[in-house]
Amino acid sequence: MAEAQDARTIALSLPETTEKIAWSMPTFRVAGKMYVTMPEDETSVAVRCPKEERGELVLAEPDKFWVADHEASSAWVRVRLAAVEDLAELRDILTDSWRQAAPGRLLEAHPELAAPGGA
Repeated sequence: MAEAQDARTIALSLPETTEKIAWSMPTFRVAGKMYVTMPEDETSVAVRCPKEERGELVLAEPDKFWVADHEASSAWVRVRLAAVEDLAELRDILTDSWRQAAPGRLLEAHPELAAPGGA
């Protein structure tokens, strides 16, 4: 089971990530672009997720993933931290979101963070 501090530690370990309070909650940004937020009471995180993929994600694991009503038109999905299997899975989720926000120069400088399969 993952916790908010695990998400914070992983997010801040990714290149050029900063933490900033916005909308009264912690947000994490790479090169100024937000890629993780910790809404509510820090029992979940919101991460970037292409809209065309998140429907399948939510259907496959509805106890873990859901879309908040106010995020329905944006490319974000929520993740229940208690439902995350282990820290490796949380790292994968956060790193995927980081890749979607990171500028090309960072992606090129950190090939170890490339998507599985080189995508």
